[in-house]
Amino acid sequence: MTASLLAAVCLLTAAAPTAAEALKVLPAEVDGVAPGQMMHEYLLGRCYAALDRRDAEYEKIKTPDDIAAYQKRMWDFFVEKIGGFPERTPLNARVVASQDHDGYRTEKIIFESRPRHFVTGVLHLPKAKPPYPGVLVPCGHSHNGKAATHYQQMSILLARNGMAAFCYDPIDQGERQQLVDADGKPLVRYCTSAHCLVGVGSILVGRNTAQYRIWDGMRAIDYLQSRPEVDPQRIGCTGHSGGGTMTSYLMALDKRIFSAAPNCYLTSMRRLLEKSGPQDAEQNIHGQVAFGMGHADYVMMRAPRPTLMGTTTHDGFNIGGAWESFRQAKRLYTRLDFAERVTLIEVDAPHSYRRASRVPITRWMRRWLLRIDDAVTEPEDVPVMTDEEIQCTPRGQVMLLPGARNCYDFTIDLEKQLAEARKKFWQETGRSDALDEVRRIAGIRKLADLAEPKCEKTGTLQRDGYRVDKLILRPEPGICLPALAFVPAKPTGQATLYVNAAGKQADAGSGGPIEKLVGRGRLVLAVDLRGSGETERTIVKRYGEIAHYMGPEWREIFMAYLLDTSYLAMRAEDVLVCARFLSRYESGGKANVVHLVSIGRVGPAALHAAVLEPELFASVALRNCLVSWSNVVNTPLGRNQLINAIHGALKTYDLPDLTATLPKEKLTVTEPFSALEQPLGSPQDKPQPSPFLDRK
Repeated sequence: MTASLLAAVCLLTAAAPTAAEALKVLPAEVDGVAPGQMMHEYLLGRCYAALDRRDAEYEKIKTPDDIAAYQKRMWDFFVEKIGGFPERTPLNARVVASQDHDGYRTEKIIFESRPRHFVTGVLHLPKAKPPYPGVLVPCGHSHNGKAATHYQQMSILLARNGMAAFCYDPIDQGERQQLVDADGKPLVRYCTSAHCLVGVGSILVGRNTAQYRIWDGMRAIDYLQSRPEVDPQRIGCTGHSGGGTMTSYLMALDKRIFSAAPNCYLTSMRRLLEKSGPQDAEQNIHGQVAFGMGHADYVMMRAPRPTLMGTTTHDGFNIGGAWESFRQAKRLYTRLDFAERVTLIEVDAPHSYRRASRVPITRWMRRWLLRIDDAVTEPEDVPVMTDEEIQCTPRGQVMLLPGARNCYDFTIDLEKQLAEARKKFWQETGRSDALDEVRRIAGIRKLADLAEPKCEKTGTLQRDGYRVDKLILRPEPGICLPALAFVPAKPTGQATLYVNAAGKQADAGSGGPIEKLVGRGRLVLAVDLRGSGETERTIVKRYGEIAHYMGPEWREIFMAYLLDTSYLAMRAEDVLVCARFLSRYESGGKANVVHLVSIGRVGPAALHAAVLEPELFASVALRNCLVSWSNVVNTPLGRNQLINAIHGALKTYDLPDLTATLPKEKLTVTEPFSALEQPLGSPQDKPQPSPFLDRK
């Protein structure tokens, strides 16, 4: 073979598409959007519309009576969506060590925010005559929690200026890792990933990770107020980043906080979603965008109590959004004749809690808690304790204390209670009424209310005995579902809607399951439901561990959560629309009989569709479908379960309740998966530590 001929053959071989490429449907962009970005842009558009409605409602809040009604409505919504508050139980607080420092004293504290749910913190006490104010200092997302240098420096500066400062470890940080091995080593590396894992089970029982975080803060205030040196009427709160989140939540919900200064968190929901996107679980409250609760509302809910918004120019929490929220808050405070009680500082710096922020925050606290408005300075080098020196527990982790309980324990407790309520509900409620309640909770519309999809045929492949039509189905503006229609030469009128979490092409190879169906005269429509296959999000390396547990779509899933919907609901509607489309495709004027096959994590969506519109499907086959949401709650290290979580669903139903409504001859369930996405009882069906941990 000549060199030129060899080169030509190599060129042709390189250009030949692979089998997977040949079955690709979508171009590089659809309507100017890459397929992997489709769900982000679609959900962002829905968020914009909701936020426009929220801004219009804000303009109607004019009088003090309007403001009072608005504040109550927001407070009630917020508390409901985090799952309410638990019972106030004894703190059983104890001081485990104390030490004198230059200008202040520290005490190491352990208390119980819930029975046997231990919280570790350090109280920085001024060397001043009591009583003096108390300031809570919630931590941000530092791996070592309260030991982080800037949280210690903030607490020290407050103490040296006449105020007690209480800084405590959040869950999954510092000494409060919720999942540890026998030696106290964490099973999850990053606190953001861990917070999301707590969030999955919490969502299913109608709670939020924020409930655990907020309640810890409220009980920390209880502790501050219990101290005889602290004036219980003069309470402040300041935190940075994730601690800014907690400060924002606490100052909105707890009226005991008089002066507040969240730092490097408050922006606007609009700018957050378009610039940074949703953060970890506690920073996303169910339905808050749909309801109209944004960042400015955390400030306005507490008006006219004094609030300082700490910001930085180059923060990931967009500075433009911070000024937008500040302007709304300032206008509302002005309507109450307290314009001076809300202000903003902008430090020309990246995301930080540096001296330029700490000093004005301390001055703000002195102004409102001590009634002193003077200059505050901080030395260049402020010595802080090491992680070991600040440690409160004997072995460095609360979960190694006798009888310790973590967040998962409390969620599991609640799920057990709800299981009894579910059982009673399904025993006492008629099937039709029960399914109406399922539809309401899941937020899945009736098929009759769903528009016919627009269909675009982009090409055809000819195979032995059948052809493959490449289709783009558009069930609604902004959504494109790539699909492959496998059309037999001699169709029988039987058709199968085939949805596979691995993508429409996964079983479409020669001799594969789809070809076998087509060989029997079955018309098959294989579809990528939204957010799967060609429209699945590409994993961002920076968020590798979160994506490992939550899936690549985790931010879009939280965006849907903010909109009071879910991927499960949207995908279930995709199944319904595609099934109806299939009943008419190449039918020759007589409707095709539609069967449903689902494989993998799209199973719960397919199950909901089949149960709510049973007349649409002649049979339903679920393979590798999640066995139950109860299994998710009881599997802390579960994988890819956020995508099928529905807020509060376990109050009324679980997946087995749905399968029980279908006739046994109509439903086939094979190889059900656990929350680890492994066959139940298999050797692989065991929780594993995060692969991102460095265990040398």
